[in-house]
Amino acid sequence: MSKQATPVKKNDTMQLSFEDLTHDGAGVAKLDGYPIFVPRALPGEEGQVKIVKVKKNFAIGRLVELTDESENREEPPCPIFKRCGGCQLQHLSYEGQLEYKQKHVKDVLARIGGLPDVPVHATLGMADPWRYRNKAQVPVGERGGHIVAGFYAERSHEIVDMPNCVIQHEENDKVVQLVKKLAVKYGIRGYDEEKHRGTLRHIVTRHGKNSGELMVVLVTRGKELPNKKNLVQDIREELPNVTSIVQNINPKRTNVIFGEKTEVLWGEEVIYDTIGDIRFAISARSFYQVNPTQTKVLYDQALAYANLSGNETVIDAYCGIGTISLFLAQKAKKVLGVEIVPEAITDAKKNAEINGFTNTEFVVGEAEKVMPWWYAQGVRPEVIVVDPPRKGCDEALLEAIINMKPKRVVYVSCNPATLARDLKYLSEHGYEAKEVQPVDMFPQTTHCEAVAKIELV
Repeated sequence: MSKQATPVKKNDTMQLSFEDLTHDGAGVAKLDGYPIFVPRALPGEEGQVKIVKVKKNFAIGRLVELTDESENREEPPCPIFKRCGGCQLQHLSYEGQLEYKQKHVKDVLARIGGLPDVPVHATLGMADPWRYRNKAQVPVGERGGHIVAGFYAERSHEIVDMPNCVIQHEENDKVVQLVKKLAVKYGIRGYDEEKHRGTLRHIVTRHGKNSGELMVVLVTRGKELPNKKNLVQDIREELPNVTSIVQNINPKRTNVIFGEKTEVLWGEEVIYDTIGDIRFAISARSFYQVNPTQTKVLYDQALAYANLSGNETVIDAYCGIGTISLFLAQKAKKVLGVEIVPEAITDAKKNAEINGFTNTEFVVGEAEKVMPWWYAQGVRPEVIVVDPPRKGCDEALLEAIINMKPKRVVYVSCNPATLARDLKYLSEHGYEAKEVQPVDMFPQTTHCEAVAKIELV
């Protein structure tokens, strides 16, 4: 039986019209129903495309020339936008980005969740969608004998050297450039991923938007860090608002950024920042949202959907360092948080103490195991909040929710596809998704957060 012919071949050049964007921001054109994905093309545009890869069900093309531009097209302000894999949508107007994210959430709810009638509101965006990130984690390497540091090129592990980044806070840029300079000064070698050689693997920096405090984390392959004392002294002199300098040791051949061992080289173990009225201690490895302005928008939305009167017991699954838990604790009778990372629970307890909350309890463990145990102890939550990683909720966790029968579930999602999948499961087991609110936590990228309001039918 012969292989079905595709309508295009590699190296074909053709004129195409674009009608949509993929989940990773490529333009979509169709030829006799056969999709062709072209990076940096926008809906409503036409252009000459060269086919670079052909698969049975789709092809990938390269935009050679645009013959008809979208009114939403803008000139990206970043000089390395076309090479760097950090941002995907700088060429799309911000209004266009917000519409794209709303449409994406609607599309996956219908296609994956079978929920075409759930209202999806307009995306809540930023007044100024630049320089918003309070955390940078930048891989370090060497090329031609020179230290390079920046994000990876799209779909590769080639580091694109980055003089500055238009979505990072300026303080993060300063740290990255300073550490690069000091690495050269003190003969600290960049990491070679293929050969597993060199010293400096990543530069990680955290900036407290409201506190102004700065943390510098040097991720190294081994404990050895040449001229450590002088390095620390120079960082302190050049960055007067630095309050924490930390070394993290990651000796493994892995793509995971952090190793298990963290050592404070100077200053505090944490920096502090506030969201609304709540103060948080943030350690080198703890999860903390990277867009502080939009984090308040996101958590306010979660709180509104929780609809608390002050008499409820609330479970916060995947509670992290207690960020959402403490927002909920302002209006709940009791909040129980569960998280698998022990350090995060230590931070959560510390954050509750810092803010004077006595109505919270935090437990280390897998939510899908801890929640049935709580249930056996007589815990009957009126509200459950979940904020899972990109892979979404484990089915065992969804089962635990269904068995507990809370009146409301608030689902905070960083991946609309797994949100749609999990909403489908809940809708088949007695719950109804009432509405979904997308929130733009990551302007200039395709990533989209969304909060779903779910009620027991």
